[in-house]
Amino acid sequence: MGYYPPSIQSLIKNISRLPGIGEKTAERLAMHILRAPRREVEQLAQSILTVKDKVRFCSRCFALSDDELCQICRDPARDAALLCVVEQPADMIAVEKAGAFRGRYHVLGGALSPMNGIGAEDIRIRQLLERVKNSGVKEVVLATGTNVEGETTASYIARVLEPYAVKVSRIASGVPMGGDLKYVDQVTLKRAMETRHAM
Repeated sequence: MGYYPPSIQSLIKNISRLPGIGEKTAERLAMHILRAPRREVEQLAQSILTVKDKVRFCSRCFALSDDELCQICRDPARDAALLCVVEQPADMIAVEKAGAFRGRYHVLGGALSPMNGIGAEDIRIRQLLERVKNSGVKEVVLATGTNVEGETTASYIARVLEPYAVKVSRIASGVPMGGDLKYVDQVTLKRAMETRHAM
């Protein structure tokens, strides 16, 4: 990288700090930025600064938002009695893209992981219980990950919600569409068998 001027070296170094971006990709992106019209580069720089200045967590569901309440929490057409619990904002976006859920969300900000020192007080379980208690929620859909941490989190939340008059459900998991059984791992196949349904 020493053959580039210091300004380009600095740009490559900064771009390569982004997750999933290696030095070669950072170099290509730096060269693209160098060739791009100044207006495009200014728009890119401004959008990065705007995100840093403007984006915050929704005060109700903790999704990413430019305002105090996110678009989903402000949408009167969403079913406020149906609450989907996810680990991260990206999980909420994945559920939204699927287009099958018309309720509201609660973003925990992580999953229980005693091995990593993450307990119930480190994620937004207390806020979830407050919402269930005070917001007319009738069903909580647990859409945490299917790894050990996600399953532990879902089990814990189901247990702490037992005293409340609310239905608790868990998203189904199993064999993906188009999946070939011989390539599916044993845990996923076991879950698929346990959650089978009538045709």
